[in-house]
Amino acid sequence: NSDQGSQFTSDDYKELLRKLNIRQSMDGRSRWADNIMIERWFRSLKTEQLYPNEYRTPRELRRLINQYVDDYNNIRPHEALGYKVPNEFYFGCFAA
Repeated sequence: NSDQGSQFTSDDYKELLRKLNIRQSMDGRSRWADNIMIERWFRSLKTEQLYPNEYRTPRELRRLINQYVDDYNNIRPHEALGYKVPNEFYFGCFAA
């Protein structure tokens, strides 16, 4: 699924998908809020980890992304979650 960005609505891109027998799925116009949480997370990943650094190998890139995800979910408190880390907040919702 993609948004209605110009790269996804270009004739060249749509033709490539057609040739590969891939059915395109897009959100409706002005539906940016549907994915707002994950879009914000990707912005954080890109600005905090990906853009400021250089990676020598795909393996190194994967390792550092995995480390970012682990830190984000287990170490970094979030104001919106009452200054809990996401895993603490999520799994705390299921505590008996």
